[in-house]
Amino acid sequence: MTVHLDARIPGGPLADKWNRHRFEMKLVNPANKRRSTIIVVGSGLAGGAAAATMSELGYNVKCFCFQDSPRRAHSIAAQGGINAAKNYQNDGDSVYRLFYDTIKGGDFRSREGNVYRLAQLSVNIIDQCVAQGVPFAREYGGLLANRSFGGAQVSRTFYARGQTGQQLLLGAYQALEKQIGRGGVTMHPRTEMLDLVVIDGKARGIITRNLVTGAIESHVAEAVVLATGGYGNVYYLSTNAQGSNATAIWRAYKRGAAFANPCFTQIHPTCIPVSGDYQSKLTLMSESLRNDGRVWVPRRAGEKRKPREIPESERDYFLERKYPSFGNLAPRDIASRAAKEVCDEGRGVGETGLGVYLDFADAIKRLGAGVIGERYGNLFEMYERITDENPYQVPMRIYPAVHYTMGGLWVDYNLMSTIDGLHVTGEANFSDHGANRLGASALMQGLADGYFIIPNTIGDYLATHKLEKVNASHPAFTSAQEDVAQRTRKLLSIDGARTVTSFHRELGRIMWEYCGMSRNETGLKTALAKIPALREEFWRNVNVPGSDVELNQALEKAGRVADFLELGELMCLDALDRTESCGAHFREEFQTPEGEALRDDVHFAYVAAWEYAGEGKPPIMNREPLVFENVKLSQRSYE
Repeated sequence: MTVHLDARIPGGPLADKWNRHRFEMKLVNPANKRRSTIIVVGSGLAGGAAAATMSELGYNVKCFCFQDSPRRAHSIAAQGGINAAKNYQNDGDSVYRLFYDTIKGGDFRSREGNVYRLAQLSVNIIDQCVAQGVPFAREYGGLLANRSFGGAQVSRTFYARGQTGQQLLLGAYQALEKQIGRGGVTMHPRTEMLDLVVIDGKARGIITRNLVTGAIESHVAEAVVLATGGYGNVYYLSTNAQGSNATAIWRAYKRGAAFANPCFTQIHPTCIPVSGDYQSKLTLMSESLRNDGRVWVPRRAGEKRKPREIPESERDYFLERKYPSFGNLAPRDIASRAAKEVCDEGRGVGETGLGVYLDFADAIKRLGAGVIGERYGNLFEMYERITDENPYQVPMRIYPAVHYTMGGLWVDYNLMSTIDGLHVTGEANFSDHGANRLGASALMQGLADGYFIIPNTIGDYLATHKLEKVNASHPAFTSAQEDVAQRTRKLLSIDGARTVTSFHRELGRIMWEYCGMSRNETGLKTALAKIPALREEFWRNVNVPGSDVELNQALEKAGRVADFLELGELMCLDALDRTESCGAHFREEFQTPEGEALRDDVHFAYVAAWEYAGEGKPPIMNREPLVFENVKLSQRSYE
């Protein structure tokens, strides 16, 4: 049966939608909140903030993470900053400008209502975090400092050197620990969600595996929140932590949650280039570096001189040349493709030729090394430790890499999926970024969802749905628990000749080559032939040592890679079906004469929400039309 996509966007003027909706939502009185249990899977910014805030409101909360502590959630890796429309710089910023920049940055493939709410809530987030003690950078007089990020001509990004994600996570973590201490949140670390339990069309709990003991357990709740991050590791090499995975949202998809825009995957332009096959991940260099660093390559192909030996007249500052209005702060998708283009011309730098320079010489000359060190010192130190090159003395070398996924489980305005009671927050949903995310907006969305949206909207769900009492002995729980146990036994019984990592690495090569920075029909069809063949071999020839009654990281990874092998195919199907270019989805057949993305608003101004149709059956694609009443659709330009 085809899913019903009701976005539930409130009526009325754009600026009034969220306040009106909050008033119209049903409330749960404090006594009844104590009777409701809510499961939160994930303890990063979205999950940690949601768990802490809902516990503060009086709900009983169970929070799960596969790390040994909520502090190790991948949100800690975010570097450059968090956007907010405070207009502290008095440079023309406003809630509407942040809304418009985000809609445009996503190439007009996101909902107006969701994005405007995000811009509105951005101002509350900063106040919340300052009150928690987050040590944002400050000007000499004590006011909070701002810097610029890609896709904006104002300075609206708040930051804590290059550690913004870490500091924001510590703020959410201390709020979470307070609730754990008072007994409102029960924390389950080293625990992985392996299935969703749906009863009478409603999410009522999850099945987990204790990663230390191997115990498979059932957890019952009135509602479930998934805050498990993105799926960039389908590409094997990405800026994500190696443990980041898609299992929670993928198992929910197979239980009936629609998966939206899976092909919208962001390539970040500012990563340390690949140096060898031994690597298991890539290291991000914050987009904030492009405030003061200038991106360039030699004008001549095959240049072998050291960067400081190449005179200015023989350098091509290609972002400044192509996009003079935004220069080095062009949005990520555009900057990434521009870097690929010059490398394809043979002008790339480094041993592989897959790199461009990010040069701070001018900024150091203008401001002094001390000022640059204050702004980016820890990033410079990290770069030098990895590359053994001092960026104060020689330019950084950077190249695009997989970073963030704009696709995710489909959610309505209340952040509820197509399964009643299953809510999805942060990078795990698709809701706010369209076809490309502007830098410094991930932290903004995660905290908006966790602190301000889901605590309101989950109450509306609980107040408007009559839920029967169930426990872990319900047939749906016992059946799902047996499914998980059987899948685990199957992985351990194959006893093949190839490691899990070898399959993951091969899948990553296929995805990067055929569904990476650019795609075309021939390549996507090739991938759609290779991935099922690789998946068949995986289930026939993978080797997973150890047992299921102990810590077994090979078993953990095997389950995650098995899910990636299915998700990768859906991503390629989505990319093949979307015969246009928009944002990070660049189909080579659809580009302007200048080589920019060429949208087709007549046929593709919609959210593609894919529905699982059963084992061995092609998924069903459902469409949610995108309606633009407040912005005019136009060719995206940063010139």
